[in-house]
This record gives sequence, structure tokens and C-alpha cells, in this order.
Amino acid sequence: MGAVIRLEADRSRALGVRPSVSAIILDRRRGLLLQQRSDGGQWGLPGGSVEIGESVRAATAREVREETGLEVTIRRLVGVYSDPELQVVRYPDGNVWHYVNLCFECVVRGGELQTCSETLALRFFSPRRLPATLLPNHRVRIRDAVARRGAPFIR
Repeated sequence: MGAVIRLEADRSRALGVRPSVSAIILDRRRGLLLQQRSDGGQWGLPGGSVEIGESVRAATAREVREETGLEVTIRRLVGVYSDPELQVVRYPDGNVWHYVNLCFECVVRGGELQTCSETLALRFFSPRRLPATLLPNHRVRIRDAVARRGAPFIR
């Protein structure tokens, strides 16, 4: 595969720290919704950066709506992810960012699945049979979500 999103070992290359959100969305059969991203072709959870003046709740709803067409509300906080080992990311354009991510389990309240310029495909996967090209930092969030622990993870 050519240009893909990769973890960056050299933290000094990061342009800054970005707050971000990601969404765990399960269907009735406990399938997990993943998005095939247009920026690297890899699979990942819907989500993205929190914009200035926006709450994490609003950012989660906006990002999911933009990337999947679904309207969601937050059910619970799965975890907070800031470990530079998994959260310093290099994009195909060469930009490097250190993300602090809040991952939420969400409930679908409406909308219809549809792709956009950021999304090549949307598909539900069994959490036991995830695609090989899943972003590694998203794999950790998914594992934490299906653990169904009462308290959020902090990693």
C-alpha cells in the first residue's frame, strides 16, 4: 500500500496537540461500524478533531453525521487516549499531529448510511474479525469498548 496513516515515533515532528473524538457504533447484532478513510485507505472509527468553540458532544455528533450520514447521541465514554506511542500520527501529506482522543459509544437516533469525500466505504464488522488495515490506535479503542468495563479507560 502507498501513502497511509502511520504512527510517528519521532514525537518532535508533531505540529501540535489536537483534541479529537471517535465513535463506537454497534448495530443490533453487535457489529461495529467502520469507515474506510479516503486519506489513506485504511479502516477506522468515525471521528475527527474538535473545532474551536465546540464541545466534545457536539464534535462527536457532527463528525459522525459528516462521515456516515447517521445522527447519534452519546451513551458512554469508552476512554481517553493520549499515549504518544499510539496517538502521534503521520498523515500521507507528511503532517504529524499528537491527538488526545475521547472515544464514545454512541446510539443511532436517525439518518442513513452515506459516504462523503472523507469516506470511501462504510461497513459493519464483527469485533472479532476486524480488517487487517484497521488503524492500530483504533484497534485499542475497539478492544476497550467491547470489554464493557464500567469505568472509562485512560491510556
